Amino acid sequence: MSAPRAATRAAPADRPRVVLVTDGEERSALAVVRSLGRAGYRVHVGARTARALAAVSRWAAGVLVAPDPLREPAAFVDAVAAYVAAQGIDCVVPVTDASMLALLPARDRLGDAIIPFGTLDSFVALADKAGLRERAARLGIAFPRQVELHWSSRDQPLAGAVQFPVVVKPARTVAVSDGDDSAATTVANAAAGAGPVKFGVRHAATADALAKVVDAMPRAAYPLLIQERIVGPGVGVFLLLRDGEIMASFAHRRLREKPPSGGVSVYAESIVAPPGLVERSHALLRDLGWCGVAMVEYKIDHATDTPYLMEINGRFWGSLQLAIDAGVDFPTLLVGGAGAQAAAGAGAYRAGVRGRWWWGDVDHLIARVRRSRAALSLPPDAPSRGAAVRDFLTACLRCDPDAVWRWDDRQPFLVESVAWLRRQ
Repeated sequence: MSAPRAATRAAPADRPRVVLVTDGEERSALAVVRSLGRAGYRVHVGARTARALAAVSRWAAGVLVAPDPLREPAAFVDAVAAYVAAQGIDCVVPVTDASMLALLPARDRLGDAIIPFGTLDSFVALADKAGLRERAARLGIAFPRQVELHWSSRDQPLAGAVQFPVVVKPARTVAVSDGDDSAATTVANAAAGAGPVKFGVRHAATADALAKVVDAMPRAAYPLLIQERIVGPGVGVFLLLRDGEIMASFAHRRLREKPPSGGVSVYAESIVAPPGLVERSHALLRDLGWCGVAMVEYKIDHATDTPYLMEINGRFWGSLQLAIDAGVDFPTLLVGGAGAQAAAGAGAYRAGVRGRWWWGDVDHLIARVRRSRAALSLPPDAPSRGAAVRDFLTACLRCDPDAVWRWDDRQPFLVESVAWLRRQ
């Protein structure tokens, strides 16, 4: 696998700067498209359908309907490479783990177009939750106690080895596996075009519940991380690194998630990062050799105020629009840096800005009203059902900015609303 071209090649002067943003179904892709479009880029969108969120934005100059990178990575790369050549794309921005795994080893197929992120090896190391614990320990960063369970030892008794309640996580959220659960095999298989598989997080409050979760996990999900559950607020630290240095930073606190037990953020608030978290996050990313954007997620333990490292994602995140609204335009800074432009406007942001994903917040409320605390695996500090309803209505009265609805770009919200209603 050849080394990536430097992300400092300037876009050709004889034509507009042209960017392809993949995974147009994602809210983060929509935020990237809007940001770059407003900054004067000509933005194309890759998606599985022409009616995807970002594809119907007023800022989408063209749409590539491509195969799913999760299920058909080789066909996805073929489609992207052909579109890049046909449209004169200068920069390709993968948005999801699956598209990153498909495109990072295929840089040589994109002609002069650049991908403004690090290498495949560094991306896989960054996403490897099992290896993350060792890095955190070496850098003096607190990490939840955990047991690593491999496929070959999945029948071993876990009673006494872990303290309940626990969180069950696959070591890699998206893995490319042929039965070998090593990170090195993930890299090799991704480069060969093998299909990745996506996994989620589960909770277990008892030994019996844990046994059922483990039994339900397919072989490709292994190794599993059986991790103590940290109760407290979730804090995200977001960085843009270039040549190992911070070009922009941002932090937010999660107020509500989907599912309610822990998942994607549906309501969050920009904050001043707790002392030391930016520095710790920077040290982690430098240790991994990463460049580009990344989200480093922590849980702040209610009892001790200790920040525990949860995971790192080397891509744009679902609540990206909040960072942009608060004053850090990560997409423009990322792509502008890729074109050898100065990273202007990467300074301070406004704390106390709240951002909401309306339909995700509605899903959160429906789950809280319809299901019990036990069924949702809620932590002890979760608000009551009545308080959840009150908090939802209070957010409505605040009229906080929505991640999808924008007065000057209404079509994505209409498309999302129709899709949500059909699912009901």
